[in-house]
Amino acid sequence: MPITLQELEQDLAAGRTSALALAEAALARAEDPAGEGARVFTRLYRERALAMARASDTLRAAGIVRSPLEGIPVSIKDLFDVAGEVTLAGSVVRRKQPPATRNATIVDRLIAAGAVIVGRTNMVELAFSGLGLNPHYGTPRNPWGRGSDGSGRIPGGSSSGSAVSVSDGMCAVAIGTDTGGSVRIPSALCGLTGFKPTARRVPMEGTLPLSRALDSIGPLAASVRCCTLVDAILAGETPQPLVPAELDGARLAIPEDVVLGAMDEHVARSFDAACARLSQQGARIGRVPIPALAQLPQLHARGTLATAEAWAANRALVETNAGDYDPRVLSRMRPGATMGAADLLDLQAARQRWIAEVSACIEGVDALLMPTVPIVAPPIAPLQADDALYAQTNALVLRNPTFINFLDGCAISLPCHEPGSAPVGLMLAAAGGHDARILALGLAVETALAAAR
Repeated sequence: MPITLQELEQDLAAGRTSALALAEAALARAEDPAGEGARVFTRLYRERALAMARASDTLRAAGIVRSPLEGIPVSIKDLFDVAGEVTLAGSVVRRKQPPATRNATIVDRLIAAGAVIVGRTNMVELAFSGLGLNPHYGTPRNPWGRGSDGSGRIPGGSSSGSAVSVSDGMCAVAIGTDTGGSVRIPSALCGLTGFKPTARRVPMEGTLPLSRALDSIGPLAASVRCCTLVDAILAGETPQPLVPAELDGARLAIPEDVVLGAMDEHVARSFDAACARLSQQGARIGRVPIPALAQLPQLHARGTLATAEAWAANRALVETNAGDYDPRVLSRMRPGATMGAADLLDLQAARQRWIAEVSACIEGVDALLMPTVPIVAPPIAPLQADDALYAQTNALVLRNPTFINFLDGCAISLPCHEPGSAPVGLMLAAAGGHDARILALGLAVETALAAAR
């Protein structure tokens, strides 16, 4: 289990470690030829990270601690701008794009908070998949299933390197993006906690978008408290102590529609056991009909918001460099070529009606409760070899998280599996703007499940 920010902060404050020591340890793991670092990072900031760590130690010695992230190793997904560098977004087709002239807003906020940025993490090309495969820079392997044959299991995507950078101790927290689950899916499959805030909460300036209508920026870390601290910094707020919600009497609703379908046995058993534990603690868990969830494929019959935006952003490059794209990503973008302006306007209007319908169904509920992903992480090799299996698995993995992005909501995924077994994520979600409630409930749920273990 990765170490929490609170533990690291206590060790730094007590002098049991230093920012330099933490950075050196993180870089050593990232550069270990026997580890996943070569597949996790597209760029490692060795000298810059060591310099940032030394500066942090100097400030701490002078009594200056800028935030709870002071001296903490952090990774950033490879779609955040860093001044002077080309933002590749896990692609090779972008190598000839001009370098960024300034940092992304969230990068500046991390630096101002004293974080030590160790590198850029690998990702699905252009963030357009939930599985984590990348043919250009390699696929980071899930810590639960490395595979003796070198293939292993998927890490989840699109923030694939983000998750493995945390699970393998190459940083203490990773910053990813979430358009249809890209923070929560790899968190669930790798045994981490991941938070998707309401989209408008964290500014997207300097972030290469997949879908401006759906994208969110959020942390992957060891605990709910870790995510809360980092979320506040990303949002430009002063981190405050997180008080757990009262679980006794909390109203948690499991949608009757869609979200429990196609669960494998281990996920079903883990989710049921977690629900039973929460009920024992007084949570009022019930099933709620939300028919609109089953309507989403029909609303997307002419294409998705992400499809339209990805095609608009890439159509010129596709004309001249189609062979340089991951064909699985390109095949997901191409339907955008046949979406007309009327189709997009219809979908945008339908989304607002859909949000209103779902919001009415969950009025009076503290949080939705569901498995983050209905299956455990599958092996990489079969997905690489079979495009139909890839598409089917990708749709299944994205299914539950995508509902919350389309809702313009907020959600947290936290581990609910038994120690030593395949990671399973439990998702708490709500409509947009209820981030504080979801984090407080997440802490209460995390505490209850940890006690059960």
